[in-house]
This record gives sequence, C-alpha cells and structure tokens, in this order.
Amino acid sequence: MPSMQTTICICFWTPPKLRVGSGAKAAATAEPEVTALLQLTAWGTLAIMPVTGDTFPTHMICILIGNLGASVTEVVSDAVVTEFSRTQRTGVLQSYAFIGLAAGALLGNLSGGYVLLRTQEPKIMFTAFSVLLGLQLALSIGTKETLPSSHGSSRSLLVKSSLSANLRKQFSNLMTAVREERIFYPLAWIMTSFAVVPVLSGTMFCFQTQHLKLDSSIIGLSKVMGQVMVVSLTVLYNRHLKRIPLRRLVGGVQIMYAFAVLSELILVKQVNLMLGIPNEVYVLCFSALAEAIAQFKVLPFSILLSSLCPPGCEGSLFAFFTSGLVFSAILSGVFGVGLSALIGLSSGGYSSLPLGILLQSLAALLPLAWLSFVPENWTADGKIVKQR
Repeated sequence: MPSMQTTICICFWTPPKLRVGSGAKAAATAEPEVTALLQLTAWGTLAIMPVTGDTFPTHMICILIGNLGASVTEVVSDAVVTEFSRTQRTGVLQSYAFIGLAAGALLGNLSGGYVLLRTQEPKIMFTAFSVLLGLQLALSIGTKETLPSSHGSSRSLLVKSSLSANLRKQFSNLMTAVREERIFYPLAWIMTSFAVVPVLSGTMFCFQTQHLKLDSSIIGLSKVMGQVMVVSLTVLYNRHLKRIPLRRLVGGVQIMYAFAVLSELILVKQVNLMLGIPNEVYVLCFSALAEAIAQFKVLPFSILLSSLCPPGCEGSLFAFFTSGLVFSAILSGVFGVGLSALIGLSSGGYSSLPLGILLQSLAALLPLAWLSFVPENWTADGKIVKQR
C-alpha cells in the first residue's frame, strides 16, 4: 500500500476530554506534544544507545514507541483535515495533505540517505531526527488549535467523563458509521485490494542486492523516485483525475498497478540490458513504480470517506481505516512468504521468481471482480461548500 510503512496503528483514539459531537476536536485535544514527546524519547534514546546484541530488545521497544507516536499523529491529522475539509471544496485539503506527506518523505529520504552515505554513522541521523522532533514539540506547545466545530455551537462544550465511557461512545459511533453500506463497501474493497496481493518486495530486494550486486544506495534512491511519482500523481489527480467517476478511476489504477508489478519481469529476465538500459538505471526509475501507485490509490478513498464520515466520528473512522490498511499489508506479506515457499524461492536460487511475479500480477487483478463495491458515479470534483 500506500508504500505501506511499518506503523503501529490504533483502532480508535480517545483522549480524557472530548468535545461533544466532534471527533476531530476530540482528536485534537489529545495534546500533540505528547506524541512528539514519545517520538523524541524513542529516537533520542536510539541516538545515544550503543549498538550491541544486548541492546537489541531496547532498540525494538524504542522503534515501537516511535511508531506509536507517529501513528497517533497521523490519525489526529487525518481527523483534523477531515473536519476542515467540510468547509472547502471536496478533496482539496486531502490532496494538499497527501502532497505534503510525500514531499516530507522525499526530503527525509534524501537528507537521511545523504547523511548516512557521507558519515556511515546511523547515530548522526538519529540525532538529527531527534533535533527535528524537538522543534516539532516546541511548535506543538506554542500552537493554539482551532477547528470549525469549536465556534458557535453547543457541541463545542467540554465535557468530562471516564475513559471507559469515552471509549464506549467512540466505539459505538465507529460501528454505526462502518455499518453504513456507503462506507462499509468502499472500506472492504480498498482493504481487500491490498490483502489479496502477495508482496515479494523482500525477495526482490535480495535479488537486486545479492544476485545483481546492486548498491543499496541505488535501491534507497529508487524510494525517493517513488515519492516523486506519488507527488506527481497527486498533482495530476487534483487537476484532472478527480473529475473521473471513482469506480472507473480505481479500476484503471488497479490495472496500472498490476502492469507495474509485471514490469519487474523486465529486470529479472534482464530484458533491460538487451534494450541498453543498465540495471542501476532501471531500478532507479521503475523499481518503486508499483509501490507509488499503491500509495496513491489510497487518496481517492480518503477523500470519499471524508465526505461520507458522520460528524463526531472523524478520528475513530480514520484510525480504523489506517489500521485496516496496515492489517491488509501484514496479510499481504504473509501471503508473499507463503507464495515464496510454495514456488521454491530462496536466497540461493531465483529461477522461480518470474513465476512469482506473474502470480503476483494476476492477484493484483482479482479486486476488479468486486469493483462494484466502489461507488460508480461519485467524483471528488465537488463544487458545493458543506457547512458544519
């Protein structure tokens, strides 16, 4: 998925204080400085801790805490964007947020890779990341949060209730929203479209580094190119593609994804060398294409769910959405491991890798069979401003 980053997602986020009827405001009162502090603590510890076998469990705990903080931040930002988008044209804010995330990933990959290549010392990169998180923490403390639902409505009154009561309320709101067919079926399609495709990215990485002897920096730069593709696709979507009915758009993107997966055969069969394209150039330009398309595919569904989300359920619904996508990615990875074992792929032999890529590409076409789950005529080219 959306390059699916390895994150720890929570099914819903509820702080001790809630604003009645406003899921985004509830998420916003979760004190973003707490999530920044979690990440700062995790990455700061990694920056000063020696790398030995004895510290491995501590490293894993730090990564878990850092990912937890990042996940909560992502859920809160999705909820806030959703609430603000109700006063804007459909999809505009989501597109800008998507571009911002991709641009941030692009800058992070470039700067992190540059530091790592120049210094060969991961701790310097961890230290730089900790400094950035410290700046984020300072900005979070000094920023006053204001949402549309916090003005002119009795729902903006703060109420205090127990954590268990808040959890029950948010879970009830979430279940009510998910049971709606117009929300349930698109959610089911996007999650299953990732889950049914076995991922062979680990096998391809080993093939590129062990068999083709490619430098890992080339593969890292291919991820940068992937983020450039995501930014380009998002801009294209915001200007032109959002006028296309969702079912037709998603079907076309899924077919493109299947062909992008199949294009890995060119590298495996070394057809690129016959065409005069070096392996390094091909990997740099095309290796991350399928991942970029998969990441972009999430954007139309984010906009759809934002337009359909009931008021007061923004944070819970998008936490559930993100969790479902990550769970789908886990299933996809499990199926990838099973497929590798089934066809006899191993680090010592890649003769059956073309068959694995072919089966992966065919699996990417399977979600077209239940494409009717996606709304047929809905488009993100909304002209009406929705007031709260």
